[in-house]
Amino acid sequence: MKIHEYQAKAILRSFGVPTPEGEVAETPDQAKAVAEKLGGGVVVVKAQIHAGGRGKGGGVKLAKNPNEAFELAGKIIGMNLVTHQTGPEGKKVNKVLVEQGLDIANELYAGIVIDRSSGKPVVMASIEGGMEIEEVATNSPEKILKEYVDVEHGLQPFQARNLAFGLGLSPAVVKKAVPFFMKLYRAFEAKDASLMEINPLIVTGDGNVLALDAKMNFDDNAMFRHPDLKELRDLTEENPYEVEASKYDLNFIKLDGNVGCMVNGAGLAMATMDIIKLAGEAPANFLDVGGAANAERVEHAFRLILSDPAVKAVLINIFGGIVRCDMVATGIVEAAKKVGVKVPIVIRLQGTNAKEGSEILKQSGLNFSVASELEEAAEKVAAVVK
Repeated sequence: MKIHEYQAKAILRSFGVPTPEGEVAETPDQAKAVAEKLGGGVVVVKAQIHAGGRGKGGGVKLAKNPNEAFELAGKIIGMNLVTHQTGPEGKKVNKVLVEQGLDIANELYAGIVIDRSSGKPVVMASIEGGMEIEEVATNSPEKILKEYVDVEHGLQPFQARNLAFGLGLSPAVVKKAVPFFMKLYRAFEAKDASLMEINPLIVTGDGNVLALDAKMNFDDNAMFRHPDLKELRDLTEENPYEVEASKYDLNFIKLDGNVGCMVNGAGLAMATMDIIKLAGEAPANFLDVGGAANAERVEHAFRLILSDPAVKAVLINIFGGIVRCDMVATGIVEAAKKVGVKVPIVIRLQGTNAKEGSEILKQSGLNFSVASELEEAAEKVAAVVK
């Protein structure tokens, strides 16, 4: 789950991480009022969307006074902001964050992610603040400092000092950067975050260390522990297909192809999408119905797939393990009759009671094309699309 910058900063402040003063605004009048509240001087008006690169896209502007904050907010709120992370379709801006202007002496980078190879959180820092960390990793990997954290003991002070001194900070600033890193990690750990990014992390002219920007993503599987975080979810920032899927516990991601996919198991779904590409077509979605692929869930999955006008055919690939193929086949038949499927459907069943499931499909009277192997299924669905 992703949240907005202003929400991430509120979380950071609750852990003692310094951030600029500011408030969110949904109208130009509110933006002006915030600017006045901050003293009437220079403020920054920042578009709030779930994407980076907002400044390059025209979503971050400097206002010299409250009246200018009013004008800029009026231009940003409601705009369709296109960045390298939104894609060409962009995202509509519904609110802005108005923050105090600061005397920036140095821009740095700080981030925390889970490193898959070590199975540990890794705290990163770089002197290349304001740059995309992927670009720094590609062009200047030596500029990224890393400290791997033992989850039983957490980030240690000596590790935070390694990062601070590695950034070339003065002793006075190091004394403020060390607790900054320690508090940042505590927030990451306590909230079950999967990503924390402060870009830029700034040092002000008077030597203070602040999170000028903040990005946080969270582990969806840990949300049962954080009902407060669930309330921060902004459905307007998410793909409507994926929002609908979440209502029925379907793992769904919208893609750009024309072959709808319904599969049980994430790994099998990935393999299915790959083999569709090898057959010359492109998947329209990733959809994992999970182990409980009953008639009701299959029906919701059908409706979701077919609501996409780009879908020209559907490939159902089920491996019967915990779930029996005959039960899935019965669900497919019932769902197809209710939904009124009008595109070709290719089905491949393997595993527990696969023969019985195939027989149910053949006797249904519906126009299913049944395949025994995945490659055969992919070739059949590519043929009907062509």
